[in-house]
Amino acid sequence: MGMEKEIKTLSHLFVTVFLWGFATMMVVPAITDVTMMALCPGLDECSLAIYLSGFQQAIIGLGTLVMMPVIGNLSDQYGRKAMLTLPLTLSIIPLAILAYRRSISFFYAYYALRTLTAMVCEGSINCLALAYVADNISERQRASAFGILLGVLSASFVCGTLAARFLSTTSAFQAATIVSMLAAAYMRVFLKDDVPNDDDDDLTRPIITEETEGVNQNESNSPVKIPVCKKIPSIRDLICLLRSSVTLSQAAVVAFFSGLSEGGMQASFLYFLKAQFHFNKNQFADLMLIAGLAGTISQLLFMPLLAPILGEAKLLSLGLFAACINMFICSISWSAWVPYATTAFSVLVVFATPSVS
Repeated sequence: MGMEKEIKTLSHLFVTVFLWGFATMMVVPAITDVTMMALCPGLDECSLAIYLSGFQQAIIGLGTLVMMPVIGNLSDQYGRKAMLTLPLTLSIIPLAILAYRRSISFFYAYYALRTLTAMVCEGSINCLALAYVADNISERQRASAFGILLGVLSASFVCGTLAARFLSTTSAFQAATIVSMLAAAYMRVFLKDDVPNDDDDDLTRPIITEETEGVNQNESNSPVKIPVCKKIPSIRDLICLLRSSVTLSQAAVVAFFSGLSEGGMQASFLYFLKAQFHFNKNQFADLMLIAGLAGTISQLLFMPLLAPILGEAKLLSLGLFAACINMFICSISWSAWVPYATTAFSVLVVFATPSVS
């Protein structure tokens, strides 16, 4: 009964995350066609689209590296709900642009704003959601709560991709904009605001505290209020954090190279399929739907069974190896059925996903 009561307190968070994931995934299968139509109308090959996509992912990755610790630390100070509002609101703007029009000028406006907003939004919603779960669930029940949150994200992935399969491109962006607005409004109205207390748990203690910033308490009984900029972790703080744990630094290296390869694959793979086999939004949605279902099955069935037997390290190695095989076969696809077949590797590739590992 205690577990059910704790999980019930997270119901509004789960709804918020589902709506956000649903809106995000609804437009992913269509964005390749939109980009090609804006930059290279009437063509199935467009080097400019690949270069712009790769450049965008690189900038977003570098921005995320800086912004995610900042947002996480600020959420320790001002609460998860306050910081969740920022990425949920910013993610609406690029969707609204393409929902209105998808000409070349509107595409470049989308491209620029998407690059800037994704530096804040990319990954921060997942991390803040996990932090909110940790704040509101006892340590004994956190693993189960994290699993439910990942299950909700997987469900939103599948449902959003399924919706994209049957909606037109225009309708997909319009619906995604409305659902994103609904997610932000729902979170603001229903989610309980909870500002963490530094004395409660090490898990919610900021990277930089007032004590570490040298608060002068000798001149006065009350500490001097630290400006917000002083509470933001510097690069030196992040390096010290990585050096404080060998396991953390090794995991960061693995996550970096895994993300680097996955990012490069994502930036070019859909354009490769369009040029090689003339795939469109519907075929992209089919592939993502199969991958989402395979990942969900893996998380719910295979991972609980294999983790106690193989251990986390071997499970991670298995996922990374499967990802390598998957990328290699995709790179030499000789027929249209090959990409569909390689999605079966998603059952194992999900083990290398940082949020799972």
